[in-house]
Amino acid sequence: MRDETGESVDVAVIGGGISGLAAAHRLREIAPELSVAVLEAGPRAGGVLGTTRRDGYLVEGSADSFITNVPWAIDLCRRLGLGDRLIATDPDRRRSFVVRKGSLEPIPDGLVIMAPSKIGPMVRTRILSIPGKLRLALERVLPRGDGSDESLASFARRRFGREAYDRLIQPLVGGMYTGDPERLSVKAAMPRFLEMEQKHGSLIKAMRAAGRAEGPKAEGSGARYGLFAGLEGGMSELVEALVDRVSVRAGAKVDRLERDGDGWRLIVDGEPLSARSVIVATPPKAAAGLLRDLDGEAAGLIAGIPSTSSAIVSLGYRRDRIDHPLDGFGFVVPFAEDRKILSGSFSSVKFAGRAPEGSVLIRVFMGGAKRPELVDADDADLVRIASSELASLLGARGEPELAVVSRWRGAMPQYEVGHLDRIATIADRVAAIPGLEVAGNWLGGVGVPMCIKAGEEAAARVAARRAAAAGMA
Repeated sequence: MRDETGESVDVAVIGGGISGLAAAHRLREIAPELSVAVLEAGPRAGGVLGTTRRDGYLVEGSADSFITNVPWAIDLCRRLGLGDRLIATDPDRRRSFVVRKGSLEPIPDGLVIMAPSKIGPMVRTRILSIPGKLRLALERVLPRGDGSDESLASFARRRFGREAYDRLIQPLVGGMYTGDPERLSVKAAMPRFLEMEQKHGSLIKAMRAAGRAEGPKAEGSGARYGLFAGLEGGMSELVEALVDRVSVRAGAKVDRLERDGDGWRLIVDGEPLSARSVIVATPPKAAAGLLRDLDGEAAGLIAGIPSTSSAIVSLGYRRDRIDHPLDGFGFVVPFAEDRKILSGSFSSVKFAGRAPEGSVLIRVFMGGAKRPELVDADDADLVRIASSELASLLGARGEPELAVVSRWRGAMPQYEVGHLDRIATIADRVAAIPGLEVAGNWLGGVGVPMCIKAGEEAAARVAARRAAAAGMA
């Protein structure tokens, strides 16, 4: 549509990552009469999600799966007709490792990030010393905290002691957020564990109670790998299915966003675009820039959300060039080991179809809060570091037959202590601006399902307002 000042749409979605695409698709489902344009500044939609096929390998640029104990990602896949493309992790290898003095040790069975559900594996593990195990066991009788926000590191040390934190909890949490648990908020990043403490007085008691309620279940170690799903052709299948159903304009940078009567005027690559409603689904820095002239306080709060950068080096090897049995899904590296990598994922073990017959694909994660400078190293240096670390830890020999480097600058928001209060204030201030919504991984969760949820909820609010306005007309 066009008016006297240029093109006009009902809803402009700024940002074509998974949150923006999910918002546009949800509007198509619940309000198909509305015209919606997704404006993506980059050359393609999908944000960090992307899949590359090369020499028989399937390489993910970032996330390779999503958790299924929350509904938003798996429900969206099914609504898009991708239900038969969903694949589960290999049930026979659902465990992970942690580096201990240069060797890979299995993370105790039943340990979910920081909450053990089984005592036996914690007693038998070689990761912790006898004093470390005794201190961990004391968690069952320690008093509960007052429920206030504190760092993940503080919470974990208070419940389980320093050794369990340094050797198990920090690498698991740090690997998930590429951040520093000394700064991350337990209430914002992992509220479940705070709730378990408040309800049961002990995370060990809470996990054992949950185990009795659910019955015996093989969950693996480190993360609940049985609760993860991927797509047979990679995460790009989700992006492509969404792009096929919504209007996406790649290379469309929004330079300015301003009020125009009861609607909005956007300047997109120097050209005006009018919209009745706007959903800003960009990273924090870009969102703050767009909102600065509308609400300086909200923009300042958004701009104050820190983010980390990371690099992912995907390496393909002939299977007979690696000594380790690769009998798990990957490993994490404690800060205490003073290595240059954060973790490694055995992609072709985790999911079928990721490597040619007789080869394996391993993804190595670097950068984050502790080594941000590595993201700026050139590709050859990153490949050299990654292959050297795999030689040391897995006995990888020779040069890899495939090497793909992905960099993500400022892509992982850090939910630091006070994040929930910050987000509540932002939400209140944005709600006071008619026709404006925000969505993204800096709001209520960094995983794919939570990004989809943020986008779909923003879309539902837009549709509800439009329906209410139509009813009053």
